[in-house]
Amino acid sequence: MADGLDRLKVLINSSTPIVVMETSEEMRAVNLIRTACSELNMATFEWSIADGLVRSGSGIPAEGPKRPEHSPSSPEWTQVNTTGLPHPHTVLSPKAGEAERLTRAVMSSIGTESAAAATGGSIYNTREPVQVLANMESMTVEAVFILKDFHRHMDDPVVVRRLRDVGQKFSTNRRTVILTAPELTVPPELTKLVDYFDLPLPDRDRLHQIVHDTFTRLSKTYTLKLQLDAAGVEAMATNLRGLTEEEAERAISQALVTRYALCPETITDVLDAKKQLLRHSGMLEFIEALDNMAGVGGLENLKRWLGQRRGAWEDSAREFGLEPPRGMIILGVQGCGKSLCARAVAGEWKLPLVKFDTSAVYDKYIGETEKRIRKVFQVAEGLAPCVLWVDELEKVFAGSGPDSASADAGVSSRLLASFLSWMQDRKAPVFVAATCNNVTVLPPELIRKGRFDELFFVDLPNQSERKQIFSIQLARRKRNPAEFDLEKVATAAGGYSGAEIDAAVQGALYAAYSEKKQLTTQLLIDALAQTVPLSTTRAEEIAALREWARTRAVPASAHDADSATA
Repeated sequence: MADGLDRLKVLINSSTPIVVMETSEEMRAVNLIRTACSELNMATFEWSIADGLVRSGSGIPAEGPKRPEHSPSSPEWTQVNTTGLPHPHTVLSPKAGEAERLTRAVMSSIGTESAAAATGGSIYNTREPVQVLANMESMTVEAVFILKDFHRHMDDPVVVRRLRDVGQKFSTNRRTVILTAPELTVPPELTKLVDYFDLPLPDRDRLHQIVHDTFTRLSKTYTLKLQLDAAGVEAMATNLRGLTEEEAERAISQALVTRYALCPETITDVLDAKKQLLRHSGMLEFIEALDNMAGVGGLENLKRWLGQRRGAWEDSAREFGLEPPRGMIILGVQGCGKSLCARAVAGEWKLPLVKFDTSAVYDKYIGETEKRIRKVFQVAEGLAPCVLWVDELEKVFAGSGPDSASADAGVSSRLLASFLSWMQDRKAPVFVAATCNNVTVLPPELIRKGRFDELFFVDLPNQSERKQIFSIQLARRKRNPAEFDLEKVATAAGGYSGAEIDAAVQGALYAAYSEKKQLTTQLLIDALAQTVPLSTTRAEEIAALREWARTRAVPASAHDADSATA
């Protein structure tokens, strides 16, 4: 957050006329702005449709800077409000009264009547957006103006015109308008006057402090037990990564009030709360990584590649000179375990797994889709180290070619550009596990080295892999694989995908249950005979895919050459 505070002070000091803060954490944003203005000795005003324009701390409760009592001969200290900051700090300011002097000057510049009204509440005649902008334009004193929920008024051409006039006037002075809203679409007239500021997600140290502060606050109301050691608090902070400060505090509060203790169970409680919050976001879904690569039959090359990169995101690997792996694309025949492999990576590496809902990222408003994809990247980096699962990659970027502008106003191209830039430049250890059925429609710049580490081709399982798949599927259904002739059923399943073998085992179980008999090798063979595999119905497409991958992708199986005939 210290970096965020410094960035905000730079924006204000450089006479940025309009700053947009898209966030649902309004109080955190306001407190950060107050802190920045306190350190810069600038007056702060807040506006809402309910209260009008109010000096920060006068007509509404504020947690802004307060100066302690001091002797006339001593330098004045400004105690910086650190609400929402990881580390409290104090700033020595010999001119701490400058903000008050500026405020009085602002009051004078808007007239005696307005100043008198402002001492007890809002400044006179500033309730409506057009009115407050007209008053702000007439002011000549350095100050920061926070306009809350201003997205509600951005469709009014008069408001946009007034805001443009204010921005043009403020660009030559040390005055800034800060617009706060959950989402805000900036009209074209204002784009050259606007800069954006994103509230960073809390880091590990800040999450530790939130756990401590929330427990201390609730202990004043409830009798809470402290049963968690330092390692437990670290685990809780890890489970909270990717949430905003308000979301993290809410998840901790609910867990504490439920258990009346900070105990090991609350670690799981906050993780469940995070899953719900991510699910409600509509773009990322937290997936329980129950599978690992031991539950995937065959694919020895892929397993070996993943095993070599286990733990490469840790500090020891960085000191060794390694960079965290970026990701992989798994392409191949439908039903051969591509999605299962993507999920199993997280389970194998013991990392959080989040699925990117590619359909939910698109929005009907121009520019909103790009904002959503940036939000996905921000949350994914907040969860790092983690695995980001992108299923059916070709459906996201297949329309990003040169003709996309006529099809979707260029949204797909801009989405691809954002994704490529993030894949290339990101520093956080986010491993992207992407699956693809038709790699030929993907743009070449997406699949080159530097974005993804490797491109794996998953073919139909060979004889050895089919035996492993039957063994895994039978064991999952509480059957002893040793009681079956796996060699025989694997031969009968030649040309079948893993999903088709799974379906055949399930079908044989249905037949055995209906006939009130035990599952046998013959029932498995009979179930296979009743299915026409995809290798028969889509033989030409599979042959073309194999030919493409033969020289362009790494075989996921150690004996991939046998899969075409075995």
